[in-house]
Amino acid sequence: MDLTQLLAFTMQNDASDLHLSAGSPPVIRSSGQLKRVKADPLSSDDIRTMLYSVMTEDQRAEYEKNMEIDFAIALGEKARFRVNGFTTRLGSCAVFRTIPTEVPLMSDLGLPPVIRRFAELEKGIVLITGPTGSGKSTTLASMINHINMHHPKHILTIEDPVEFFHKSQKSLINHREVGTDTNSFARALKSALREDPDVILVGEMRDYETISLALTAAETGHLVFGTLHSNSAAKTIDRVIDVFPTGDKEMVRAMLASSLQGVVAQTLLRKPEGGRVGAFEVLVGTNAVRNLIRENQIPQMFSMMQTGSRYGMVTMEDCVNDLLEAGIIDMDEARRAILEATDEEDESTDGDSGYASASLGGGKMNLDTMGAGNKPSKQGNNDDGYSF
Repeated sequence: MDLTQLLAFTMQNDASDLHLSAGSPPVIRSSGQLKRVKADPLSSDDIRTMLYSVMTEDQRAEYEKNMEIDFAIALGEKARFRVNGFTTRLGSCAVFRTIPTEVPLMSDLGLPPVIRRFAELEKGIVLITGPTGSGKSTTLASMINHINMHHPKHILTIEDPVEFFHKSQKSLINHREVGTDTNSFARALKSALREDPDVILVGEMRDYETISLALTAAETGHLVFGTLHSNSAAKTIDRVIDVFPTGDKEMVRAMLASSLQGVVAQTLLRKPEGGRVGAFEVLVGTNAVRNLIRENQIPQMFSMMQTGSRYGMVTMEDCVNDLLEAGIIDMDEARRAILEATDEEDESTDGDSGYASASLGGGKMNLDTMGAGNKPSKQGNNDDGYSF
């Protein structure tokens, strides 16, 4: 088998990822679950040959030197993949993440209406957060696409690597890839302030300098979109502030309070019949929220989201509850989602005492009484694998 066949097979099964690991047959991730392909185990040399077939000379040299690499490839006109090649004790490995070539509309993704408002802002910072594989890039792509379709603006994206390619429509869009078009997120952001952008997308806010420059760009009249890895809106605020040295925390709280427009913490949940649906926690940068940030009262954010529905705010607990009551997800998936969002162990027991802690200690949610009548989860058999 060759890489092209495996990537085509991945797309045919609507899988999000293809895993190639030395000593194991290929594995795909479908609806969030891993499935083995019925094929012979791959050797390290097999995987290295596959990787080298889609790498440039410079990329091969980087992989040999650093033993890992990130890049993106295209498979014809209808498929793109984000690739991570890395090395383990058994040899070469790789993960190929599917990137749709057609940018989805907000309506297709079922995004909360407030996210459309975020996309139409003139300035400030909007943070999209969640674990790896939670759809952050897709949400951001749909927001950029909305601006591109409806507003004459200069949009600058800084990513590692560039995932969704947008063709300029009403807007002018310039994509910059870290490692290819710029040396780092920080250098690209410094340069961005002299490139007359209206909107700046920062693929990942991963260090002090990048976060500081992103906040500065938001304060100076630009609309900045960024991503972070955190499970809730309140933890996102903490994550941004904690990056800074102790002596700068008061300053960054003031910067964040003046520029924050919203935080969207999202995850993807499995549907019983197959496929996944997004669940979203939304914090809107109201005056009250900004005061909490300025006064370092972050734990009160949860209560603010509970009472801020008129502004478009919603907690993850309420979003999961709505999905459960609508029969879109089942009770097991709802329980898992809440426990992951709160980073707590499942303390549920049989009967009426089955509870999962609500986000950030905001009380208890009784999952046994939620969405009564939902059918049990239809879990697939992982051992069956996929035929290739």
